[in-house]
Amino acid sequence: MIYKSALRAYPFKRLEEIHRADIVVGIPCYNNEKTIRHVIQMVTHGLNQHFKDFRSVIFIADGGSTDDTRDVVKDFQIKPWQEEVITIYRGPAGKGSAFRAIFDAVRILNAKVCAVVDSDLRSITSDWVSFLIEPILMHGYEYVSPIYTRHKYDGTITNNIVYNLTRSLYGKQIRQPIGGEFAFDGRLAAFFLNEDVWDTDVARYGIDIWMTTMAVLHGNKICQARLGVKIHDAKDPASSLGPMFRQVISTLFTMMEQNEDKWKHVKGSVPVPTFGPEIKLEPESVKVNLDNLISEFKLGYQHFGVLWKNLFCEECFSEIKRIYKLKPEKFIIPVEIWVKMLYELASIFHRWKANRKILLSMMVPLYLARVASFVNRTRNMNSFQAEDLVEEQARIFEENKDYLLEVWKKEDIDIDPNGALNKKNKNSKQ
Repeated sequence: MIYKSALRAYPFKRLEEIHRADIVVGIPCYNNEKTIRHVIQMVTHGLNQHFKDFRSVIFIADGGSTDDTRDVVKDFQIKPWQEEVITIYRGPAGKGSAFRAIFDAVRILNAKVCAVVDSDLRSITSDWVSFLIEPILMHGYEYVSPIYTRHKYDGTITNNIVYNLTRSLYGKQIRQPIGGEFAFDGRLAAFFLNEDVWDTDVARYGIDIWMTTMAVLHGNKICQARLGVKIHDAKDPASSLGPMFRQVISTLFTMMEQNEDKWKHVKGSVPVPTFGPEIKLEPESVKVNLDNLISEFKLGYQHFGVLWKNLFCEECFSEIKRIYKLKPEKFIIPVEIWVKMLYELASIFHRWKANRKILLSMMVPLYLARVASFVNRTRNMNSFQAEDLVEEQARIFEENKDYLLEVWKKEDIDIDPNGALNKKNKNSKQ
């Protein structure tokens, strides 16, 4: 069912009663009873410390939690001069639908600025509220993206794919384009709300990369806020990140396809203005299971190896065959090969018009292989040394962008509506 709004009748009426606010802080949540109390406590304290003279609303967009998340929220006493609204949003299950409800709240309240924070944060402080909101209220920025100090194995989709592609495509060094904590002005929230994307992967896990990309493409004034160490309920890539990977990459590749006229001519990248103190603390360790990562890759090779051979250039597939035979401690994919593989996958997605979920599923084992490689490369590094490796990888993506342009225009593979592959001459071009 397609809904005209993510808001149900009661929260809509409650927002109309509040009538107006300067600041909205949105908190998407789902089964976060153990962490959401601390998040709300830091938000209400932050609003009190830094924005007491502004009218503020804390808006909780819940995905239908089956634990006591909403009861914890209701029981917590915010400051008397602040308002709180709790709702179970309507629409497809996912973070994007929660954001849609938050955008609607900003519109109804005609708010100047909205900040959004995740509900599983354990490291959030009251200063995060200030770091996110001040650039908009005090400095005229329209979109604020976060920068964190994260453990080297946290944010594997960002570190190995999303940061690199976003930077190479659009020329902005936005370090955490799917970070989770953002701020934007009221006009941008209204623009997001009016876009016709709420029955797509954007309504699930694709919302963060969609918002960041839209802000870049439409020339909004963007900055970053340093938030310090991020500690949250990090997930093991091999066991938990499959659905998120598919939805984020689907959104990223779809936006590449829709906006190719805007990224094809971008060369290099530029830094984005950044606010907040730089904090150098080693984050809490995030565990990954190297054996599971490699096992999932090898299982993927057994399932998809024939298709990979058809899809990838000879150099890339030869590397896939080589690493398949490696022992876990020797398992490393050269960065230059990973860059080519990802650019080729983006190009294949561009031409694969039917049932793209098949292609996305075929990508998951390759992503896990890249994570395994990153684990081995950074085994003896701290998180700051690993960050240097991420930056080096991003530069290699930029330096090889011509390869993306080359494979993007090739028609070496026809893909019929049933997903069957018909390979043409590798050197043929449009």
